Amino acid sequence: MKIGILNRMMVAGVLSVAWLVGMSIPANAQGQGQQEQQSQKDKKQQKKDKKQKKEQPQAQQQQRGQDKQQQQRAQQQADQNRQQQQRAQKQQWQRDQNWQQQVQQQQRDRNQQQVRLSQQRQQELIREHQQRVSQYSQYLNQRQREGQQHEAQLQRQGRSAQYRYQQEYLGRLRQQEMNLRNDRHDYNSDPYFYTAWNYRYQRGGRYYETNQYGANLLREAVNNGYQQGFLAGQADRQDRWRSDYRGSYAYQDANYGYGGYYVSRADYNYYFRQGFQRGYEDGYYDRYQYGRHSGGTYTILGAILGSIIDMEVRR
Repeated sequence: MKIGILNRMMVAGVLSVAWLVGMSIPANAQGQGQQEQQSQKDKKQQKKDKKQKKEQPQAQQQQRGQDKQQQQRAQQQADQNRQQQQRAQKQQWQRDQNWQQQVQQQQRDRNQQQVRLSQQRQQELIREHQQRVSQYSQYLNQRQREGQQHEAQLQRQGRSAQYRYQQEYLGRLRQQEMNLRNDRHDYNSDPYFYTAWNYRYQRGGRYYETNQYGANLLREAVNNGYQQGFLAGQADRQDRWRSDYRGSYAYQDANYGYGGYYVSRADYNYYFRQGFQRGYEDGYYDRYQYGRHSGGTYTILGAILGSIIDMEVRR
């Protein structure tokens, strides 16, 4: 009886062990399968990482190559623009030289055919100029007071560069006024007052006449205007102010360099402003489209000057 019980217990124990072993085998197999899958995933990720590391230097190298090509194209475009600008400047210089030669030839022709005015006409011109100079001296004094008011406005606006420029401009006007007060002009020995008027120019649809001295002063008015305009435009650019040549006191005044002789103030002012406008644009935009800088001064190109004031020599 006891032996039978023991046998049954042994059989039950064997069956339990067998059941446990059977259960553990699938679990171990499943665990091994998961490990193999994870290992394969890790290998794939490693391959992917290696591929990305390998492709990254290639992409960087390709980007550097593209950047270099863009720089080369930009440099080529800059070189082309520079060459075009140099050709344009050379052509402008040649036109300027041709114009100067034409003016010199006209000067020679004029000297050969110079005729003196009559005594009566000389005296008329002298009286006109004496009256003009007296009125102009008073006018300069008035303009200086207006200039001081304009200076105060510039200070309120914080335009320091334009303020400094206007101070220099007003200093020149004060000097001109002093020169007029101290002037003892010798009219009889001044060739303007006995040289015939052999030039004609057009302004505002009307023709005016003068001689070589009046013509030279009008050309000087354009040059003075260009120089002062360049400085005024440069000052506004430094102040980061809007472009406004008409708002400049110098443009409104337009008497810089005028001494009251040879031509009317209206004529001088007109041609001064013509030069000023072009000089202001060059100074404001930092370029030399209408003039050039040489020897510390700004002068308008001869071809541009000739287009502004076209003097006809009367035969």
